[in-house]
Amino acid sequence: MSLNDARPRRVVNGGTSVNYGKEKPRDIVLGRNVHISCHEVTEPDADDEVTGEREAYMASVLARYRKSLLERTKHHLGYPYNLDLDYGALSQLQRFSINNLGDPFIESNYGVHSRQFEVGVLDWFARLWELEKNEYLGYITNCGTEGNLHGILVGREVFPDGILYASCESHYSIFKAARMYRMDCEKVNTLLSGEIDCEDFKAKLSLHKDKPAIINVNIVKGAVDDLDLVIRTLEDTGFAHDRFYIHCDGALFGLMMPFVKLAPKVTFKKPIGSVSVSGHKFVGCPMPCGVQITRLEHINALSRDVEYLASRDATIMGSRNGHAPLFLWYTLNRKGYGGFQKEVQKCLRNAHYLKGRLTSAGIGAMLNELSSTVVFERPQDEEFTRKWQLACQGSIAHVVVMPNITIDKLDDFVDELIERRVVWYGNGKLQSPCVAPDIGEDNCLCVLHK
Repeated sequence: MSLNDARPRRVVNGGTSVNYGKEKPRDIVLGRNVHISCHEVTEPDADDEVTGEREAYMASVLARYRKSLLERTKHHLGYPYNLDLDYGALSQLQRFSINNLGDPFIESNYGVHSRQFEVGVLDWFARLWELEKNEYLGYITNCGTEGNLHGILVGREVFPDGILYASCESHYSIFKAARMYRMDCEKVNTLLSGEIDCEDFKAKLSLHKDKPAIINVNIVKGAVDDLDLVIRTLEDTGFAHDRFYIHCDGALFGLMMPFVKLAPKVTFKKPIGSVSVSGHKFVGCPMPCGVQITRLEHINALSRDVEYLASRDATIMGSRNGHAPLFLWYTLNRKGYGGFQKEVQKCLRNAHYLKGRLTSAGIGAMLNELSSTVVFERPQDEEFTRKWQLACQGSIAHVVVMPNITIDKLDDFVDELIERRVVWYGNGKLQSPCVAPDIGEDNCLCVLHK
């Protein structure tokens, strides 16, 4: 279940349409203003010499920061980042300014780059998604959002008058792309699981049969859009393959799904235009990055030669982090398909364990099939939410079980949650909230649905 859209939505449970009406608005609680705790940059002494005292001060600040990172990593559950990192072999390269300007496949005048690693990573993903080396163009992005911005931009360039369709559970970057590119956008309803409602999708397509369709398909969180059903819906509504462009937002689960038995398959053997995944999520790269793969036949609508670089450019950003491909290459070589498969299986097992512990404690929770995202009732205490870094929206929160999340950590979390709930609900004046509109009556454990 995605937490990306707080507005009331039509949901379907067992084929029955349910409208729960308007939800009570919840104030957004913003985090602390960082100006209060920021580390001020102070000017060196007039003699411009770095003194031992100044070095000691900076070392102490960094030591305290490292300690805080260890503590925050210890209590990290709500966001889909793999914090199980071991990249000591790459520390020797940190002193270099590595910049992959322009086209990954064409060497520019700037020689301090890592294109040879970047293309190796891209080839690995192209094989994963069944696209030949001479049939794709891609690059290592600076984040998952950039991958989505690029995929939607290519779709817009291929179909300048196309309508963008995305479910209301789509990542906010999809709707950011629509605003940035001044695209007409249709938000499509979802099923209770968070998957796109293809009946509503078909109805909205029927309103714009005269214009091409650009579709965002989610492979991101607890629910995965049924790609085959999306394609069939397009075909049934009269859209030939040359009148639609599909971008697949793989963010987290796009790299997990190929290693899950019986999971729907994302492949370029189907009529899709592009796929993007995040590199700092399941892979575990220590800096935000992503992978974007697009059919080569589409990229000419976007690419331009750049004399300044002696290269070609079809990317969103100019300068790109040259260190990210090194970390991705290193991890792919260390783990390979077999290593990722073992980590996926571990995540799924631990997610089922967490859901079992929550429901045993009387806490409403949902876990979609083939998912590692456990959705449950929102904690009543913002301090608890911030401690465990939970992603919350409306009446629900979620834990994304990643490779670094152990059973011991899950036990610590659930034990503390149970202890705090005694304080929240123990006096009898408050009852566990009803979260049926978000996770279904079968998963809700309030007094009405136990």
